Amino acid sequence: MFSINPFAALSASISPGVMQAYVVLMVVLVAAGTLFDIVHKGSAKYFFANWRKTKARAKPVDGGELVSIALKTGVVDVLASGEFCNAKRRVAHLLTMYGFVLHVVSTVVMVFNQSTSDMWPHLWWIGGLMVCLGGYWFWFFIRADVAAEGNSPFRVMHADLFILSLLASVTLGLLWAYLQSTVLFALYVIATTILFGSVPWSKFAHMFFKPAAAFEKRVSYANGTRSNLPAPADKPEQFGSARTPPQHY
Repeated sequence: MFSINPFAALSASISPGVMQAYVVLMVVLVAAGTLFDIVHKGSAKYFFANWRKTKARAKPVDGGELVSIALKTGVVDVLASGEFCNAKRRVAHLLTMYGFVLHVVSTVVMVFNQSTSDMWPHLWWIGGLMVCLGGYWFWFFIRADVAAEGNSPFRVMHADLFILSLLASVTLGLLWAYLQSTVLFALYVIATTILFGSVPWSKFAHMFFKPAAAFEKRVSYANGTRSNLPAPADKPEQFGSARTPPQHY
């Protein structure tokens, strides 16, 4: 089971061209949704306006230092999720992030090349299980309103759209591949469509914004434009009592 391409088996009832068109549509929805989010919220407009505002009082940063900052941003803030000070939350985030990447990439490969090696089905299952492990761990034990405020883990808010649609898509996909149920496949498609089609209303686009924000923050420290801002905003582990550090940051 773990070495069989589930989309190849599906091709007996659904044309590979239809599945490929669906994948392309999901990519288009993500790109369009991210652009809409940028325009609607004015993120890019604010970013460039703030950059022009601080440029006059910024000290020069040479090209070599910018390259170094970009590498640190990529390695520390993106690949290692260095923004998280709480070790449990960082591990959960890394499991979900790398699992999602593995799951999506292997899905695309298996849909567009259904006779591929059995390595990709293995990666598809591993990535999906990583998403489930990190996502459900975060949802039931790490969320701020659950771990710190004592609310029910079943309390759902608008901000939870991304994580819930992600977990629904991956969980239903794994169950469909295991049970080969038509109903589960239909639910899998619905959840996946919600995941990639709800970008303007969910936190999906944050995965594109956050690296840019992390890079801008490092540059602002290097050119001195951020030096007068208070530190706790960048060091959330300092919040709360000195004897009882918060568990959800």
